[in-house]
Amino acid sequence: MRTRLNRTLRLSLILAAPLLAGACSQWDGKDTSLRPRAPLAEQTPESLYAAGIESLRQERYVQAIEYFDTVEREHPYSTWATSAKLMSAYSDYMRNRYTEAIGALDRFIQLHPAHRDIAYAYYLRALSYYEQIVDAERDQRGTEIAMARLQEVINRFPESSYARDARLKMDLARDHLAGREMNIGRFYQSRGLYSAAIGRFRRVVEEFQTTNHTPEALHRLTEIYLALGLTEEARRTASVLGHNYPGNPWYQDSYALLVDGAQPAAQDRPGILRRAWNSVF
Repeated sequence: MRTRLNRTLRLSLILAAPLLAGACSQWDGKDTSLRPRAPLAEQTPESLYAAGIESLRQERYVQAIEYFDTVEREHPYSTWATSAKLMSAYSDYMRNRYTEAIGALDRFIQLHPAHRDIAYAYYLRALSYYEQIVDAERDQRGTEIAMARLQEVINRFPESSYARDARLKMDLARDHLAGREMNIGRFYQSRGLYSAAIGRFRRVVEEFQTTNHTPEALHRLTEIYLALGLTEEARRTASVLGHNYPGNPWYQDSYALLVDGAQPAAQDRPGILRRAWNSVF
């Protein structure tokens, strides 16, 4: 998670840079924990905000929240208070308190829809959902919510760097959902529940066709159709697999499975199946 921390921290510091310019005139950048300081309520909003940023640099997130919340509480009408709300939410995000971060960001978006950093607020909220995506063995409702929030960033701010990153994460989330469908499909197939398995594998092919699970889904459909005696259906599915993924190992498995599986029924005419297969592929 260190990569994520460093990248997102850079974003927060970019966000804070214009505000820090004013604060630096009143704060020398040294570690204020080494010297006496006035009670928080008596400090200026500039110095509190700068101290919060320094706490972020040092990964002291609880302390950072204390500074930012003090800015909002003691100086609610200052120019620093609004940005302090956003940075407090970011601090919660960085300490993996996603529920608190999402709540704070929801309030920020509702109260400050025209803020200059509103795109970042939407993006950070989407990240807070995205970071909670669980493994493919468990319920994926959280993944669907994360995808909806990422899509919102893409729709609202299509030309931003946040949208570009959201698109990448959307692809990963989509792959995650496809993985869950594959897990369930394999379970049904192993139990002989072919109709249920077909539904799962077809969903992968139809709704998640850009993921890396699609070749296996096509192969599993070929397996099931052959098990059900639906040879023509199996051949059509294998042809789709061969056309779109000609060098994929799943295509090679399907090819071998279809040829070997159908050979006994065509022993009296060994050349017919081969010619039919070649006409498909």
